[in-house]
Amino acid sequence: MKIVKVDVLPCHMPQSDPKWRFSIHANRISKGWLVEITAEDGTVGYGYASATRHMGANSEGLKGTLDDFATLLMGRDAFDIEDILVRLDHHLKGMNQAKAAIDCALFEIASRSLGVPMYHLFGGKRRTELPVMRVLSIKEPAEMARMGRKLVEAGYKHIKIKVDGHVTLDAVRVKAIRDEVGPDIRLIIDANQAYKPKEAIQLANKVVDYGVEIFEQPCKSDDYAGLKLVTQNSPIATEADESAGSVHEVMHLVANRIVDMVSLKVPKLGGLRNTLAAARICQAGDIPCRLGAHVGPRLMSAQAMHLAASLPELSFACEFGEYVRLENDITEGVDNIDGKVHVTDAPGSGARLRSDAHIQIAEAEKLMATV
Repeated sequence: MKIVKVDVLPCHMPQSDPKWRFSIHANRISKGWLVEITAEDGTVGYGYASATRHMGANSEGLKGTLDDFATLLMGRDAFDIEDILVRLDHHLKGMNQAKAAIDCALFEIASRSLGVPMYHLFGGKRRTELPVMRVLSIKEPAEMARMGRKLVEAGYKHIKIKVDGHVTLDAVRVKAIRDEVGPDIRLIIDANQAYKPKEAIQLANKVVDYGVEIFEQPCKSDDYAGLKLVTQNSPIATEADESAGSVHEVMHLVANRIVDMVSLKVPKLGGLRNTLAAARICQAGDIPCRLGAHVGPRLMSAQAMHLAASLPELSFACEFGEYVRLENDITEGVDNIDGKVHVTDAPGSGARLRSDAHIQIAEAEKLMATV
């Protein structure tokens, strides 16, 4: 079934909170591109390329890469996912977000063409629903505590607290949130590389009494010795995120027992097939893993959900709800209900374009033309 058309469409979504930030960036708009691949029988698959600067991809670079890749896709069999992605790897090193969008679109075409939910392509489902962990932006402690209370009232039972490298203030943030949400809500903290190893250990020892279970990416992504030092001396589990930016990096983390856990993300790993490979490496090395924040349209979370539904084990709640804080989502078909998402049995991922998506795409294209 040959590919006959490839379109790259703007998909830029403003933050509902314009002051939303974490330790590395404060993005007012979540930028990306929607890849639309059409097969000769009319089956269409969509994938989202996330312009994530701290993972090496900006909007303009992604667009150029996707346009380049589009020429290589024309006339190829849409079911030859492995061969297509291997050829893209040979054509251009890196740019995993662009490759992930194509990978996901091809898995959509395959599952829709076969008339099966996407999880069948990963071995079938082991779970029908997934608890969702939501993320708290860096703000003053009292405001973060109020936001945490709102998440709990919406049904969420797992919260990630962003921290920014100030031991005393970050500990106050965690305490304020714990006091507000009560003892039963599960908490993790995420520094996005903001800490030096010894200060990270200090913070871990301060927040363990507040029931924090995981310290995500405390140190610089390439500071493997520092990460291992935190892992060996922290009273809570250390989890890699930015350090797990490729299958090779996941293999290095697992083989050398550098962290206790790994957060896997489809965009940074280059697609669903690579994310599944990384999950198998974690399983073989007895290092727990889960699916981290997929910040973008509902489409991206829906596709990652099908992979998560098939994995033998998940270490913690997955982050499949961050589309809630973005505006102008041109996709639909996934919703958080009482802090959970349910895996659909519909063909493909269950996500689809909104009926008015063309209007938002046209407006985005006009905006891009004036920049």
